[in-house]
Amino acid sequence: MFTRVDKIKSCYIGPAISPEQFIAEHFFLYLIKGNIQGYDGNKRYNLAPGESCIVRKNHLARYNKQKEANQFEKVVVIFDEVFLRKFKDKHQPKLTGFSSENVFLKPKKSGFIADFLKTISPYYQSGGKIDVDHSDLRREELLNVILKSNPRYADIFFDFGIPGKIDLEAFMNKNYKFNVSNNRLAFLTGRSISAFKRDFKKIFNDTPGHWLLQKRLREAHFLIENKKHKPSEIYLDLGFEDLSHFSFAFKNRFGYNASSLST
Repeated sequence: MFTRVDKIKSCYIGPAISPEQFIAEHFFLYLIKGNIQGYDGNKRYNLAPGESCIVRKNHLARYNKQKEANQFEKVVVIFDEVFLRKFKDKHQPKLTGFSSENVFLKPKKSGFIADFLKTISPYYQSGGKIDVDHSDLRREELLNVILKSNPRYADIFFDFGIPGKIDLEAFMNKNYKFNVSNNRLAFLTGRSISAFKRDFKKIFNDTPGHWLLQKRLREAHFLIENKKHKPSEIYLDLGFEDLSHFSFAFKNRFGYNASSLST
């Protein structure tokens, strides 16, 4: 008899997931306990227990977990390109011409997904990692379940192209809050790193690093002074790695502490 879904605890299936705000591979996320808030630079998403989503590769995204009754448990399944190419060759899924700008996709609710999650418990190891010998089999089973209920997602999973050249100014003004490297930004805008820096200088007359810092600090000043946010509430959402770095940069830019604006 299989363990109930809410007794599985957190586990991962597939290659390690990157902690970056750049999504390098598609992954499936099923939330067992707690809550998740996602942000893609345009929309905000909420995931409650019993819900699942697909987070798409080659996009910027941020997701924050919130414990419920001091508990947070999830199942994450990575659909990396190597696996997806093998799956495509084997199953020959049909493409439908579907496209979407959403980074977080919520599959149709299906009892098959819950049934699948129950089946992983015999292979689930105490460290939260599925047995390697069964990883591809379980991923293949799950992807078949997802595509059966959501056939148009085949266009998402089996698009192996790289981002094309896009409007750099619009992209940066939309995504300046994400903390990623210049190499990632260049890739997402369809440029080499040298072309990215050259085009950036032409458009903004500045370097990416300096422009991003000033843009974030101006936004922080507005949020603290006009929206009455506390520095501790906003520094992560604006792309700063820690509060001390934010506080130092803010005072260096404006000549006074960020906390003085809210007093």
